[in-house]
Amino acid sequence: MSTVADLLKRSDNRDTLLKAVQLDGQVVLKIMQHCDGAAPQIVTGQLLGLDVGQTMEVTDCFPFPSAEEDADAGANYQLDMMRCLREVSVDNNTVGWYQSSVLGSFQTQEMIETFISYHDSIKKCICIVYDPQKSQRGQVGLRAIRLKDSFIELFKEQKLTGKDLREAGISWREVFVEVPIKIHNSSLAQALIADLNPGSGATAADLERLNLANAGYMSKTMNNLIECLDDLLAEQQKVSMYHRNIARQQQQMAAWLQKRKQENIARRAAGEEALPEEDPNLFKPIPEPSALDQYLVANQIAAYCDTLGAAAEKGMSKLYLVQGLQKAAVQH
Repeated sequence: MSTVADLLKRSDNRDTLLKAVQLDGQVVLKIMQHCDGAAPQIVTGQLLGLDVGQTMEVTDCFPFPSAEEDADAGANYQLDMMRCLREVSVDNNTVGWYQSSVLGSFQTQEMIETFISYHDSIKKCICIVYDPQKSQRGQVGLRAIRLKDSFIELFKEQKLTGKDLREAGISWREVFVEVPIKIHNSSLAQALIADLNPGSGATAADLERLNLANAGYMSKTMNNLIECLDDLLAEQQKVSMYHRNIARQQQQMAAWLQKRKQENIARRAAGEEALPEEDPNLFKPIPEPSALDQYLVANQIAAYCDTLGAAAEKGMSKLYLVQGLQKAAVQH
């Protein structure tokens, strides 16, 4: 028979799994307004809400000061905002942060370090990444991102070599974990939206989805993809250099050992004491380069490829749709 302690323990283990992020409608609008107004500059802000079981409920947010301002002033601003929100009985529990991105680029070491700094106090810390350019193309470019728990432990221990990551079973796709997003509105907000809904007429966003001019967007994404491929090639060259240095050192060790053995044969023949055949200070181990940059670049390449694939698929669908409309117009 299960005791109360066992039930609580199982409940705690179950609650550690974050399966969904629930965003209030006002949070989505605040994030979009802040990021769209500052584009193409990268801006960030604080997420506030509650950790309810396997769902992270984000109920409010506020923007951070710009990066040009003093860091101390930014910290004081955050404390003042939290205090003011608490005074008006608004949720002031920090659950993460949001930031804008350019063409879906967010997989950086700075983001990982930010996650680590949040993780000490917020175990289920999340980051909402918003892409303003996707919004301009008739899509809501919102993604909820968090770090894999096993990767966090490796990063804290600085075990980031390829061997360490392989032994931990972490591939380059598993550094960042995407959590499903749910948009939530109160009953009053839903009633207001239904009352303000003009009907079934086409809106500007609907017409934007039929826009066929995506050459500039595809070109920028391709340029970024080429730059990432160059970065990946540079990382591969570092690994190749490491293996060449290891092979060179092993050759030097073999030559030195052969020479030392010949010296010891001569010394034994002369009745002298043999010299040690191992010198730990002569050949120091070469440290293996970190594989973190390779993982991040591979993540970014995959994101750009997914973006290009989705854009190409939607472009083909639009072309077929326009072709059908033109045929229908000719027949009539």
